[in-house]
Amino acid sequence: MSCGARKPAGMATVAVAANFKTTLDLLKADFEATSSYELETVVGSTGKLYAQIVHGAPYDIFLAADQARPSQLVTDGAAQQNLQITYALGRVLLWRAEGPDFAVDALFGTDVRRIAMANPELAPYGRAAQQIIRAIDPSSVLAPKLVLGENVGQAFAFVATGNAQFGFVSEAQILTLPADRRGGVWRPAAAQYAPIAQDAVLLARAEDNAAAQAFFTYLSRPTARRIIAAQGYDLP
Repeated sequence: MSCGARKPAGMATVAVAANFKTTLDLLKADFEATSSYELETVVGSTGKLYAQIVHGAPYDIFLAADQARPSQLVTDGAAQQNLQITYALGRVLLWRAEGPDFAVDALFGTDVRRIAMANPELAPYGRAAQQIIRAIDPSSVLAPKLVLGENVGQAFAFVATGNAQFGFVSEAQILTLPADRRGGVWRPAAAQYAPIAQDAVLLARAEDNAAAQAFFTYLSRPTARRIIAAQGYDLP
């Protein structure tokens, strides 16, 4: 859809950070089942989606994985004043696709070749992973083993496909897997990374879009909050 294209009445486009994609699918299904509106979604890293919005991408709502970029959009007039909410608090896990839960010392084994993480310049989950790595590896022993994905979805895919033995991912991604395929995890201490507060904004172009306004309101309703919490997020 081009930047100047008009959407059908009753439709809104939601730009969503990769970590929240599966949860948004559940919210979308519930929202569409209980309203007369439809949503289309665009998935990417928070940094990439932010850049697209700045350059005029035709999105109506931005579900970021941080607070800074939504706040900047409000400051710059690209998002509506007083319509910024924290919809979820993300949790980071270190994950391997097979085996039981493990201690973080496993990363330092000589047989470990690749550890996946999202790019910290683009993705808040990558920034959190970077903070955790600095806490557990002050001498930077692990640096040569790190491989970067554009977003946390790619970091997850590296591990799932065997291209990395471990990866820093969101707990929500693990919960999408069948229980017998969730592999093993290590949970970092909360003090090892800054809280991942994920904010949503209603973008300026959606001022007259009833579907976007309805979904933005829906995000704060009890039903939506229950879905979000069940998918591995804390609630603000």
